[in-house]
Amino acid sequence: MAVKKTKAQVGALHGFRSGLEDVNARFLTEWRVTVQYEEYDMTYTKPATLHRYTPDFILPNGIVVETKGRFLTADRQKHILIKQQHPQLDLRFVFSNPNTRISKQSTTTYAIWCQTHGFQYAAKVIPKEWLAEPNDPVRLEALSQILRKKPAKKGTSK
Repeated sequence: MAVKKTKAQVGALHGFRSGLEDVNARFLTEWRVTVQYEEYDMTYTKPATLHRYTPDFILPNGIVVETKGRFLTADRQKHILIKQQHPQLDLRFVFSNPNTRISKQSTTTYAIWCQTHGFQYAAKVIPKEWLAEPNDPVRLEALSQILRKKPAKKGTSK
């Protein structure tokens, strides 16, 4: 009897950290969009310390896409800091389920959190409309100023 793999295990088999990242990479490939997974990172500052954030996908038009199954407090705090420190970025989310509550005690969902904080979001898959948006010179210039190419991982050929 075969043991069923979790979405994270399936994603890991294809070089991703989650099944949702894997699904979105496959859709982008089917749509003939060339993007690299976690190819770049950028710095942001938590009060008094410098941290790195590695976006899941950067679309050719400069839109930064983060795919999330779970959207923890630390993730939400990080993205607010990034938005404050890099307001010219167009950072968007793709959630497994945007109607998930941020905690058992809260009525706020991931979707409501995004609306409150000015982030665009989608469910399950990057919308084709995002891909169709024209290049924004301000957005692209901002990316060129803050992104740095990550060193290649040993033993991978992506």
